[in-house]
Amino acid sequence: MAGHLLPVGKAVLRSRQPSNYYIFNPNLQHPKSIPNLLPYKKRAKQNNTLNKLVLLSPLVFQYRLKPVSALDSDAPRPIDQSSEDLKSSESFKQWDSLTAKFAGAANIPFLILQLPQIILNARNLLAGNQAALYAVPWLGMFTGLLGNLSLLSYFIKKREAEVVVVQTLGVVTIYIVLSQLAMAGSMPLPHYAVTSVVIACGLVVNFMKYYYLLNPIIWRYWEDFITIAGLSALPQVMWSTFIPYVPNTILPGAVAFVLAILAVVMSRTGKLPEKGIKFVGSLSGWTATLLFMWMPVSQMWTNLLNPDNIKGLSALSMLLAMIGNGLMIPRALFTRDLMWFTGSTWACIFYGWGNLVCLYCCKVISREFFLASTVGFGAWLAFGFWRDTQVYGYNSPLQSLKELIFGS
Repeated sequence: MAGHLLPVGKAVLRSRQPSNYYIFNPNLQHPKSIPNLLPYKKRAKQNNTLNKLVLLSPLVFQYRLKPVSALDSDAPRPIDQSSEDLKSSESFKQWDSLTAKFAGAANIPFLILQLPQIILNARNLLAGNQAALYAVPWLGMFTGLLGNLSLLSYFIKKREAEVVVVQTLGVVTIYIVLSQLAMAGSMPLPHYAVTSVVIACGLVVNFMKYYYLLNPIIWRYWEDFITIAGLSALPQVMWSTFIPYVPNTILPGAVAFVLAILAVVMSRTGKLPEKGIKFVGSLSGWTATLLFMWMPVSQMWTNLLNPDNIKGLSALSMLLAMIGNGLMIPRALFTRDLMWFTGSTWACIFYGWGNLVCLYCCKVISREFFLASTVGFGAWLAFGFWRDTQVYGYNSPLQSLKELIFGS
């Protein structure tokens, strides 16, 4: 056998069938999927070391590769080729950009909504009339502050920059009012000091999370904190609404506090099933939404018990609240975020429009003002659903509503 072997020179191995391996090919070509990552690499080379770590961090791709589902902001939803084609269409991109601008524009009515109270409090403080500030319940303001802070964390995870600004504005303006109440002696200083620490830590943690500078373990502890705080506050606020018809006690909040700690501990130690862990993880956002949803219920209950106090409501404030929340409805529908859509729609209907109904029935506002507000709100909802149906290529807005509630 050895006698038949002839020495040969260097040869290039070839195959009649194309190979997927080009290890020996000096003209190495990248696969087609790689160029999608080049913008991040190029951008990282132009920036400093910190930007390199941020842009190339796996956390960036975690958020870009996990679209938000209807019920859970953290649960991934598979994307098929048809949805990718849809997202690359011009109409989809335009509506995406427009709804984001609508959500960002909500800052204007919400800022105008808070400014009159801040200015009035400042005038009373300068005039030495601290007693006037006692009319503003600090506990109710604190509840709203906690709700804004929880929703800020929720939208930080969703990367909704425009709504992050809205929630941050809410946190800052309410904190200014609480500071004024503390200066007047309406809010106890120890409570104000603890609130200040929580707000400062919350803002730092959230914005470090937004810029990918936060340790994931710290974020988990923060989520546990807002979950426990929200679950403790919600039943207590609901119970306090009906005082004096129910006993004045902190029992609902205390029981909810114990249950919340138990749920969080069981979730973190893996003693809950996967669905239970996801449920606990979504509680902070839902409790914050329910806190805001309870505000119009509390207001309507007060209107029912004291009809004469309805005249003290500001029609302009109710209209601004309806406009601010209404501007965020198209974005919530577009992103298929059920929690966001529920909270915004509920606030429009029961807090804004519902109180306008009470004002109209008590002849506080004119018929023309009420009809213009009603028609405008209805037309805005119709426009949002109609445009969403067109962008997604559906024949009926019911399909958009079905996806919103049950997912795709």
